[in-house]
Amino acid sequence: MIAASKTLEAIDTSIEADQDNAPGRLHFGASIAGEECSRKLWYGHHWVRGQKHSARLLRLFARGETEEVRFVNYLRRAGVTVWEVDPDTNQQWRIEDHAGHFGGSLDGMGKGLPDAPDAPHVLEFKTHNAKSFADMVKRGVYESKPMHYTQMQIYMHKMDVQWALYMAVNKNDDDLYLERVPLDQAHAERMLKRAHRIITSDRPLERMSDDPSWFKCKWCDFYDLCHGTATPAMNCRTCAHATPTMDGDGRWHCEKHDRHLDKASQRNGCDDHNFIPPLLANWAEPIDADGDGVTYENKTNGKQFTNSHAHYSSAEIASVESPKIIGDATTDRLKSEFDARLAGEAK
Repeated sequence: MIAASKTLEAIDTSIEADQDNAPGRLHFGASIAGEECSRKLWYGHHWVRGQKHSARLLRLFARGETEEVRFVNYLRRAGVTVWEVDPDTNQQWRIEDHAGHFGGSLDGMGKGLPDAPDAPHVLEFKTHNAKSFADMVKRGVYESKPMHYTQMQIYMHKMDVQWALYMAVNKNDDDLYLERVPLDQAHAERMLKRAHRIITSDRPLERMSDDPSWFKCKWCDFYDLCHGTATPAMNCRTCAHATPTMDGDGRWHCEKHDRHLDKASQRNGCDDHNFIPPLLANWAEPIDADGDGVTYENKTNGKQFTNSHAHYSSAEIASVESPKIIGDATTDRLKSEFDARLAGEAK
């Protein structure tokens, strides 16, 4: 056997090159509203980490998109009328809430199911590996896939529809599973209320567990920030000066410069960036503040430092592997004598 390893590497490199290390989506997505950890959702909405996926994971995302075409074809062959886009706009079906800070895109709408010919249904398509598929068939969507269940509940609530059709495929053997899910109005409203709290909070919310050894925490992309001493990414959503406005269009506003922040501005930040203090709480204790920055005691070395452009900028803090060097006497001397700046890889 002669492996074509270089060719595979070239394929993976080309796939990964199509993405950047930019933060996540602009809005809070209905697809993740059912996530059980409120802090994880807050972190994601505030872009505390850049998103960089492996080529394998990106291929899996693409696989899900191609399966949607097959799902629609299967339903139509069964006599179901499927609307992949909103006929009024000729665009994908979308829902919004919370002044545009919350949203989601439906896979489609359907009517004429042999099980319920007269009832319109929200359509939700998913792919699963064999283990995930078996668990879902055994326990149903509500117990096995609570995030998918919540996503459908929000869509039904916002579309004023009483039913959803969950359609899933086992990627290992092409087995199909279909389940009709009724609207649970109370659940949808509860999840939307929770989303509003996450969107408008000025600090990270409660985490799922305070035990760093809890297995779900250890799997989390934000583990080193939530339970460790990692530093967050620098962008407007991690800045104390920026807040989401609730007057429409999902806008954010910078109090420092008194202006609305477009997508590019939010991702880039500026020299006046000051981290939201609770984002540094695991290793830095705020002791003073003025209009230009916040002074902290670094709990990893007992030294004081100021998060400001003139002292330790947010870009510098975001770049370090360990906060132990921030405020350290040697680091301060190098910065002073050589006008040096800390630098590292973008998060």
